[in-house]
Amino acid sequence: MSTLNILIIATNVNIYASRHLKTGLWLSELTHMYHAAKEKGYTITIASPKGGNVPVDPESLKPLVFDKISTAYWNDISFRELLNNSLRLSEVTNEVYDMVYLAGGHGTMYDFPDDATLQSVVKKQYESGKILAAICHGVGGLLNVRLSNGEYLIKGKSMTGFDWFEETIARRKKEVPFNLEAALKERGAVMKKAFIPMTSHVETDGHLITGQNPFSSKEMAKVVMRQLEK
Repeated sequence: MSTLNILIIATNVNIYASRHLKTGLWLSELTHMYHAAKEKGYTITIASPKGGNVPVDPESLKPLVFDKISTAYWNDISFRELLNNSLRLSEVTNEVYDMVYLAGGHGTMYDFPDDATLQSVVKKQYESGKILAAICHGVGGLLNVRLSNGEYLIKGKSMTGFDWFEETIARRKKEVPFNLEAALKERGAVMKKAFIPMTSHVETDGHLITGQNPFSSKEMAKVVMRQLEK
């Protein structure tokens, strides 16, 4: 049996527009999916809109959220090299993937929503009936994707993502370029969330799988791996 092919897309943006605070990828939102796929022996590609360095949000390296899996990968020089040398998204558009995953972090709010290459990768993946997954702020990459029928991909879809109350808890309301929850609803998404903010929640609608926040990283990886095995 041939191995499955996984694409993980991450951000290139390392600072908020205000230039006050650093941002980037939220590390656990990539490491858990990467680890789960690696354990299955799947082929994993890490790409980003511009290619090259994927910056990591320093907040995601703090003790309270820096779990064992993320710590192990962060201490692995070869993994850090992968993050430093991500492929440019335009280099992988002709590849066929069994699963495309949009990792989160506040950086994605700047370079995911309006990236035409990302939109075409996402559209192709979704319309081919293969698994499309996104977590936390990474779901912003789904916002402006239109399907062949002209409708927004997320219209009428049950999904989740980092909500506005969680943005308040994260103290980033004044830093973010837009309100992600409001934007998703505006596009017709049916927003579902955890009963308690900042706890794990994963939503599945057909072959679209979304996770609410960093605390959903582990469950997200499990749900996706189960779907891939079907």
